[in-house]
Amino acid sequence: MVCEIKSVCVSDETLHDRFLELLPRIETHGRIYFRHKKGADKLEALQEMRALAWKWFRRLMHRGKDPGEFVFNFTKCLVRAVSAGRRVVGMERPNDVLSPRAQRERGIKVETLPDVRASHESLYSTVRGQHEHDAMEERLRDNTMTPPPEQAAFRIDWPAWLRTLTDRNRRIIDDLMAGERTLDVSQKYGVSPGRISQLRELFKLGWERFTADPAAA
Repeated sequence: MVCEIKSVCVSDETLHDRFLELLPRIETHGRIYFRHKKGADKLEALQEMRALAWKWFRRLMHRGKDPGEFVFNFTKCLVRAVSAGRRVVGMERPNDVLSPRAQRERGIKVETLPDVRASHESLYSTVRGQHEHDAMEERLRDNTMTPPPEQAAFRIDWPAWLRTLTDRNRRIIDDLMAGERTLDVSQKYGVSPGRISQLRELFKLGWERFTADPAAA
């Protein structure tokens, strides 16, 4: 028996049976609404809709409201919520370029990189085919070697900049550079995670100002 405070008591079996009665209509609406999606994207949208429908259905039933009495509006809200990026656990990230929500709201288009193993026809079918292919390969080439002048400058500037900070801040920087989580560092130094995030940004700005100003260095 499922029973919540200030709510209607409904058995799990009753909830499940009633939901299964509505599920075909919910799925039909979803297949029509998401007909523009293909393959895995469509399956994922429909699955999110089913999961969200069950979550909302249980909540409404506990409040004494049967979604079957307004199933059209219920399913309309479901498809709009899923389309807007609503998920059973949170929302899609608006700043992630791979998030459909970010792509939709910010006009981002994500495409696969061209195959660097280009055929003879694709290389020479246009005047600049070879040049464009070489430029793409140059962008994809992994360059992990820092130029020697930059290495030398860093070895001089980094210790000099650290000497301008307090011992506590130097230890915080060491912990952050070692890959420790913001939460762990905040607990170690008795401050809030928000303060550590703020310090991280202040350290970044301080380092940029220090290296941008030859007089300070």
